[in-house]
Amino acid sequence: MATETVEKQVEAGGLSFTYLTAGPEDGPLALCLHGFPDTAHTYRHLLPELAAAGFRAVAPFSRGYAPTAVPADGRYQTGALARDAVALHEALGGDERAVLIGHDWGAQATYGAAVGAPERWRKVVAMAVPVGPALAGSFFTYDQIKRSFYMYFFQNPLADVLVAADDLAFIGRLWADWSPGYDATEDLAFVRAALGTPENLAAALGYYRALFDPSRQSPDLAAEQQAVSGVPPQPTLYLHGAQDGCMGADVVDAVRAALSPGSEAGVVDGAGHFLHLEQRAEVNRRILGFLRA
Repeated sequence: MATETVEKQVEAGGLSFTYLTAGPEDGPLALCLHGFPDTAHTYRHLLPELAAAGFRAVAPFSRGYAPTAVPADGRYQTGALARDAVALHEALGGDERAVLIGHDWGAQATYGAAVGAPERWRKVVAMAVPVGPALAGSFFTYDQIKRSFYMYFFQNPLADVLVAADDLAFIGRLWADWSPGYDATEDLAFVRAALGTPENLAAALGYYRALFDPSRQSPDLAAEQQAVSGVPPQPTLYLHGAQDGCMGADVVDAVRAALSPGSEAGVVDGAGHFLHLEQRAEVNRRILGFLRA
């Protein structure tokens, strides 16, 4: 069984996506969605393990993140990411055996796709950003507002210049704050390649601007946008790093209470926001165990 990861392209929903993939073409699809400031390479340790378990593991670069295309319509919102996940399921020949795995913005996209097209996904895995009901209860606390300063800063037009300065040094500081002690050198090289042009960086910041500005949200994505705030009906595994400097781990109890029957939620010790990189063996073990069960 092939476990080598290769890069491919596919047209989905009118957009050209580049993705990393491993595993048998006829295996059940495992669609792995990345967040900010990250790339499909964030799943470089998980893809081979999914492949070895028989999955067709696919990690696309999100819209606007090179080498995936920058969409002409400029749609950057979680509803668009959710629609992309469904379009990729269709374009890649996924069926009812498919599973969704998402981290950060990818977790939000996972919730939207799982709620909006439940017949396409058998199980769901999400990391680092909780489901809507739990997120709503924690997002506007003082401690979380302090952690989320960057989201408010990104609303300022100066962010385009200041985040890009010194070879995206701002993003390097975010990784250091969010995952204390983790050496992100390799990951940041991937991020610089994906967000190294003004167009790509504007896309990444555009998701945050659409979050607070309804005029940036497309009316035809209203259903997908609403689905993002829902709770997946599928059995869901939620994991959160104990030392996450982006979103406090105290959300996990609320997540556990909100999830559907057959779900699990847990904290990963010794890990921050990028838990699947920091504690890759433990996170991969939990994910594979959940998907196989």
